[in-house]
Amino acid sequence: MVGIEILKEIDLRVAKITSVEDHEGARKPMYKLTLDLGPELGARTVVAGIKIFYSKEELVGKSVICVANLEPKEIAGVLSHGMLLAAEDDSNVALLTLDKEIKPGSSVH
Repeated sequence: MVGIEILKEIDLRVAKITSVEDHEGARKPMYKLTLDLGPELGARTVVAGIKIFYSKEELVGKSVICVANLEPKEIAGVLSHGMLLAAEDDSNVALLTLDKEIKPGSSVH
């Protein structure tokens, strides 16, 4: 169990995926994504291991949920500034998306 105070520390934001590139330097199939997190947080690069589950075309323009205050981490030579939220079962991964259009950078409560 975790207390509510821990959850309050995580900054979840709506992010719009604006571009997707293959991350050629990674050992596993990964993408290098550019996310729009709105005027306050700007554009970010995020590395994600979702390449076997999504095509580039499926991702561009999609609004997703991002952990915006995650400590940056270098992944195969690329500095990743966030993490996308996804659900996973035995055979699939699904990004958490929105059922309505909302501005990039909006807070998730």
